[in-house]
Amino acid sequence: MTADAITASVGPPGADPDAACPPVADLHTADLHTALEDPALSSMNLLNEIAQQYPEAIPFAAGRPSESFFDIEDVHDHLRAYTGYLAGERGLSPSEIRRTLYQYGRTKGIVHELVARNLAVDEGIGCDPEAIVVTVGCQEAMYLVLRALRADPRDVLLAVAPTYVGLTGAARLVDLPVLPVAGGAEGVDLDDLRAVLDRARRDGLRPRACYVMPDFANPSGLSLSQETRLRLLRLAREEELLLLEDNPYGIFLGPGQQRVPTLKALDEHRKVVYLGSFAKTALPGARVGYLVADQLVADAQGGVGLLADQLSKIKSMLTVNTSPIAQAVVGGKLVRHDASLVAANVRERESYSRNLEQILDGLDRRLPGAAELGVTWNVPTGGFFVVLTLPFTADDALLELSARRYGVLWTPMSHFYDGAGGEHQLRLSVSAVTTEQIDIGLDRLAALITDRIATGVDHA
Repeated sequence: MTADAITASVGPPGADPDAACPPVADLHTADLHTALEDPALSSMNLLNEIAQQYPEAIPFAAGRPSESFFDIEDVHDHLRAYTGYLAGERGLSPSEIRRTLYQYGRTKGIVHELVARNLAVDEGIGCDPEAIVVTVGCQEAMYLVLRALRADPRDVLLAVAPTYVGLTGAARLVDLPVLPVAGGAEGVDLDDLRAVLDRARRDGLRPRACYVMPDFANPSGLSLSQETRLRLLRLAREEELLLLEDNPYGIFLGPGQQRVPTLKALDEHRKVVYLGSFAKTALPGARVGYLVADQLVADAQGGVGLLADQLSKIKSMLTVNTSPIAQAVVGGKLVRHDASLVAANVRERESYSRNLEQILDGLDRRLPGAAELGVTWNVPTGGFFVVLTLPFTADDALLELSARRYGVLWTPMSHFYDGAGGEHQLRLSVSAVTTEQIDIGLDRLAALITDRIATGVDHA
């Protein structure tokens, strides 16, 4: 806003600010995309604002990796490792290396071969590097896929509820309605999935894909067994349905747990588009993610190519390419650990596992007889999240009270439902807190819960 406009809206210098006129709007949200009025697009900002307002509150809301593992020198070491890889393994000259790092680069990315190597080493996924598109975070990967799939007003997306809010928001931006599928005790209710598909088709809709997070899902913390994964893949093949598999937490298992193969590793019929992120396993500030889209697409000229190539066309008009410098940092971390992020995250995995165990044990100690009071929580076998169910509403108003009066932050689960759901649940994140903070935070959370129950406020 210009100085003249500000003066016009708030009055002349020296005027009583309490008597200031409201600013005159230049636009109205009714004239902008309808998604901008949708709560899904406001959730992240709201939670960030509360966290900034109460910086001393214990951050059980933050689903980010711990900063205790970050070192400024790592960035330089990763860059040197990647340039060494370009010179040694790829045989690039100094001028070619400069061009690779400093110029725009190929739209599909420059670390695609290292990503393919990582998927083979850590996930048992064999894929052509050309089926990979390196994106600006996993959020862009979601957007690219949804934008491509939304071809007709009848198109809809299915998503296991509760659902990561970033997926819901991306779907809103491309005008793709989201139909919820019940999660159930097994992480996805396959009977409900089939029922939602049948109902949608009877209504003249075209279900294009189903979004699922099979490993330690955000926000539920639930995982799918191998048998459930195989059944889901069979259903996808029978129903001609794509599965969008999002896997940011898969390597962070709890103690004594064994990895279950990803859907993509079990996928024999190209029914899975795999969405990956380096935010939790490498560096969130790099904003590097990727997708694997090896599905074959026929074009109008009779040719057949990869879905990844079609998605890269959208990317070229959206972000042009992903920062080569950021890719080089991530690529260097892969180079330094023989392409294994499991090997690169041994300390992190142990830390998050300890935190998860400490939180679960701490809830047991602080809330004895909780079930009789209507307080329960799930017991994930890894990942970042634990969900509590309460006998009162855990909404944004209570979160603000929790931050202001009790000094503890968490996330209302209602943010992860498209419509009703989760009103009596909250999510705790184990990743961005220290051992000391966990004890303090659980004391404060237990006080909030017991006080709320004692006063009978909003008791179900």
